[in-house]
Amino acid sequence: MAWVFIEDAGGAPATVGLEMLTKARQLGDASVVYFGAGTDSAMTELGRYGAGTVYQLDKPDGALGTAAAAQALSALIAEHQPDLILFGLTYTDRDVVGRLSARLGKPIISNAVDVAVDGDTITVTNEIFGGMTLVDTVFVADPPHLIVVRPKSFVAEPGGDAAPTVVQVALPDGGHAGSDRVTGTFVEESAGPKLEEAAVIVAGGRGLGSADAFDLIEQVARPLKAATGATRAIVDAGWVPYAKQVGQTGKTVKPDVYIAAGVSGAMQHLVGMKDSKIIIAINKDDEAPIFSVADLGIVGDLHQVLPKLIDALKSR
Repeated sequence: MAWVFIEDAGGAPATVGLEMLTKARQLGDASVVYFGAGTDSAMTELGRYGAGTVYQLDKPDGALGTAAAAQALSALIAEHQPDLILFGLTYTDRDVVGRLSARLGKPIISNAVDVAVDGDTITVTNEIFGGMTLVDTVFVADPPHLIVVRPKSFVAEPGGDAAPTVVQVALPDGGHAGSDRVTGTFVEESAGPKLEEAAVIVAGGRGLGSADAFDLIEQVARPLKAATGATRAIVDAGWVPYAKQVGQTGKTVKPDVYIAAGVSGAMQHLVGMKDSKIIIAINKDDEAPIFSVADLGIVGDLHQVLPKLIDALKSR
């Protein structure tokens, strides 16, 4: 029996949660521990993706609630004895699974990109060395097995139409650990498709030379209806907001087309985009590591290449 921890994201299940639920459904009976205000539409969506039962933990107003969520989840585990629980590689999920691990005395396998079940044997495939090497790890302790999954490891696909059984679970008093309070929130304004969900992404790196030059990336992206991304180097330099960062400490993406302009291809960046279906690289250094993963490489100055590409796109 596989469980999936899914956080509410604006009244709907988080995308990474639906990705994990799709995988859990393939492994057998799938249930969801839903953290947030479970709307009717959210429960319907979980049913569409294969959830048979949803244990709904209503997040308290004004609090993070992760300590209480871990405490409630521990009690649910004692009652229902799931074999494994999948968590996403997100801030909330990692907070909850870390606290749960301490409560249960169970290890966590993180950064998973695949999970396989063969009888009583559960094998987790995860990435090390910046995503350049895959390692298979087998749990030998008793369940439940705690697994943290990288976004985009699985494709979210509906596979059911039955309404799930929803069980309301009251959050316990988290004590001192649950005394945290959210004092303010900030929602960054964005235009165009979300980076994690875009079919086409145009990304820029330090080769742009300046923050103003990121406008070239925006001009290429607009006619393609693409999202724009960035390397850690230019995010750290303050050229673009963190929300655009692709890489090991940013977002993991898997678009149909990824255009990298002025991106050297450091391992930190490659791990976040190397699984894109088609990678197009533009760099004046013909030995740049980005060319090792590119399907099409253009050796040239992006300040000459991109204006010509922009003109070509405008003439279509």
